[in-house]
Amino acid sequence: MKKTALITGATSGIGRATAHEFANHGINLILCGRRQERLDTIKDALSKQTHVHTLNFDIRDRKATFEAIESLPEAFQNIDILINNAGNAHGLDPIQTGNLDDWDAMMDINVKGLLYVSKAIIPQMTARKSGHIINIGSSAGKEVYPKGNVYCGSKHAVLAITEGMRIDLNPFGIKVTAINPGLVETEFSKVRFKGDPIADNVYKGYKALQPEDIAEMIQFAISRPAHVNIADVLMFCTAQATSTIVNKES
Repeated sequence: MKKTALITGATSGIGRATAHEFANHGINLILCGRRQERLDTIKDALSKQTHVHTLNFDIRDRKATFEAIESLPEAFQNIDILINNAGNAHGLDPIQTGNLDDWDAMMDINVKGLLYVSKAIIPQMTARKSGHIINIGSSAGKEVYPKGNVYCGSKHAVLAITEGMRIDLNPFGIKVTAINPGLVETEFSKVRFKGDPIADNVYKGYKALQPEDIAEMIQFAISRPAHVNIADVLMFCTAQATSTIVNKES
């Protein structure tokens, strides 16, 4: 029986790489994102390998999130794997000069959006007593660094929520995993630095993790035997030791 996975933030980076990895393994896909044209492009590419359905909505919008998931056609309604990948970082300001809109965006997407999507899907998993939820956290959820304040707070929340899910869903046999990457070369920095050219230098002088590296770890986690749950993973590239120590070529 083919499994069905729902991936948020599927239009770029880790989400898109995970969609490709899952398609290679014949998993049916529900791809969620805010950019319909990108969703269409990925669907066209992956439909040769598996069944793909797209949902165009913003996870910050509670009503839109529930309506989108309720709109799924019958063939896609039973979701076996949930990848809560959508997330963002806005700005690198010290707390005293932080931008309230940036704070709202990080909390609304990284924390509340993850909760909305999970709430829309978990009841069917508990009813079936099966399922696997993977929350994409960050090394920022393990360690606070200078000017990380609210972003680190949001990712610490993701880790706490993941652990709470694992406890509450334990009687139902549902697996819950946190995968926490360090530096991954994606559009992430362009968002964080708001288009500032400094974003181009973030990944220079060393080999950062690639989205495909995270996708392979996600595939590993979901492919373990029924009695094995990969509860928590911290991933760095070899050049990274901590959030603030990166061995860059001079």
